[in-house]
Amino acid sequence: MQENGVSFSVADSAAWAPGLDTPEAWASWAHAPFPIAGNDEPGVRQMPAMLRRRAGFLGKMALEVAYRCIGDHTDIPVVFCSRHGEVARAVELLSDLAQDAPLSPTAFGLAVHNASAGLFSIARGDRANHIAVAAGPSSVEHAVIEACGLLADGADKVLLVSYDDRLPQVFAAYEDCEEQPHAWAWLMTRAGDNPTRLNWRAATDEACEESSAMPASLQVLRFHLRGDRALERTAGRLRWRWTNGG
Repeated sequence: MQENGVSFSVADSAAWAPGLDTPEAWASWAHAPFPIAGNDEPGVRQMPAMLRRRAGFLGKMALEVAYRCIGDHTDIPVVFCSRHGEVARAVELLSDLAQDAPLSPTAFGLAVHNASAGLFSIARGDRANHIAVAAGPSSVEHAVIEACGLLADGADKVLLVSYDDRLPQVFAAYEDCEEQPHAWAWLMTRAGDNPTRLNWRAATDEACEESSAMPASLQVLRFHLRGDRALERTAGRLRWRWTNGG
């Protein structure tokens, strides 16, 4: 059975979640994971206040790690990745529609999947390419493939931002994992020494969708933080294999 793959290196990284604000805290979580909860918001102090106020909790998490990871770099393509995106805003808008209430144009504009990417680009005055990816339970993998495509096209670095939050209660019956508030970012480069590799192939007929209490994006973050040799997941009718060190 044919297998495909991409390789890359991570030049820098950042992560944020309620109660997890330092590399040391994340290292402890990676070795003894616990469900992430809380409503503390990151400061996103690098962003002008006028734009920062437009971002909700999910967007602020994404923007915080994006700023921390990109530093002073400019003209770097960005791939924002979220399985569910601003679904809470979308539910609020649909509720307003159901009650014949007027819709907020601002709320509508910030409910689209590339809202955080747009705010980041505007705030930095950066015209570099930005992409927003959503691909179900394989969103992180598809975002990595997209980022590696940009590297192959000539970009020296690509910023990958992965972020998600708890789902609104209306979707509780359909959750396939324990969604938790978090965001992380990688500054990706072409594969160097000890790269990370992502391979994929069609899952066998016997293989079934794997269930895990931990969202896929947190599984990948834990794999990265611990430097695990491998991580395998079956999702979206594909078998994904992550490896470190080639």
